[in-house]
Amino acid sequence: MSVDLRGRAAIVGMATAGTGEAPGFSAMELLGQAALAAVADAGLTMGDIDGVFAATSSHAFPTMSVVEYLGLRPRHFDGTNVGGSSFELHLLQATLALEAGLCDAALICYGSNQRTAGGRLVSMSEPQWHETPYHPRHPITAYGLAASRHMHEYGTTRENLADVALAARDWANLNPDAFARGPLTKEDVLASRMISDPLTKADCCLVTDGAAACVLVRADRARDLAAKPVYFLGGGAANWHRSIVAMPDLTTTAAVESGPRALEMAKVGREELDLVMLYDAFTINTVLFLEDLGFCAKGEGGRFVGDGRIAPGGELAVNTNGGGLSCVHPGMYGLFLIAEAVAQIRGQAGERQIADCDLALCHGNGGTLSSQCTAILGSEATL
Repeated sequence: MSVDLRGRAAIVGMATAGTGEAPGFSAMELLGQAALAAVADAGLTMGDIDGVFAATSSHAFPTMSVVEYLGLRPRHFDGTNVGGSSFELHLLQATLALEAGLCDAALICYGSNQRTAGGRLVSMSEPQWHETPYHPRHPITAYGLAASRHMHEYGTTRENLADVALAARDWANLNPDAFARGPLTKEDVLASRMISDPLTKADCCLVTDGAAACVLVRADRARDLAAKPVYFLGGGAANWHRSIVAMPDLTTTAAVESGPRALEMAKVGREELDLVMLYDAFTINTVLFLEDLGFCAKGEGGRFVGDGRIAPGGELAVNTNGGGLSCVHPGMYGLFLIAEAVAQIRGQAGERQIADCDLALCHGNGGTLSSQCTAILGSEATL
């Protein structure tokens, strides 16, 4: 027996903080800034928050740390950490908690000072014993393997991957908050320093600071609050492996399961979606997820992204903030996918705003193509 969660909860507060570079602030301080701003955006107070959902790469017990720092006393809390996709999963978990009456106002939050703390992610993740002897440079070694296999099996080229980076930069150039802006050519991408063959520096996500937070309440309360509500319509998750060496097929991710589950719950088809936000930690991610989520056939992703199809003015709006490749990527990116979807559905995206944005898909990725979580968000018009 399944529970119908479509439209039962809504995001009523959303904020980011410290995106790009935020010298002098800890990860928790940045998270706190985003949390306070998100709660204020909803027209609520911190005293109203009685549900906390958090995952970070630097706190072993993230909800405990958040609760202590913000002075909260939640009735319900969940620190599920499945990597960068945690926050799409948290949308589903928060909606379940709200529907069950376990809380009335749920805060989902994340923060990292990855860039100004030294330019590298300090992770709590344990080494994988069957990988360690080969000294992989994770995560990029893993994604290089996936890209190499996709090229071998389907004829995907470095030029195809470059099209993903170019589209992301074109969107970023419309976003004043994007960290990497300015001209970028295909020649620039192809000539960029090789990091892990076939992925160059331009195929890799940014290293930035940043925090984000959102607030969810039940739908019957959402309409009475300050901000335009963005409704949770559906969610799905799938996880087949932890280590890249245990991935059943390097060219197919568990998004083939999470995507259909989310769409089924939301009762919408892919053709109805106005916006697609994909976790583009590397250019190969966008190719894989477009295939696995059903926007094109397996093996066609490289050619699908050509000719500006996912760039501004193209037929499919993908990663309109500039993505992890050109906008922001502070270690775990999943909550920033949600932030952009909320901005677009609310009509607050400025120069990059797409027309009549009512339905958005957010797809998070965790680990080394490991956990896959998909969420569908919509405006009131979609209910």
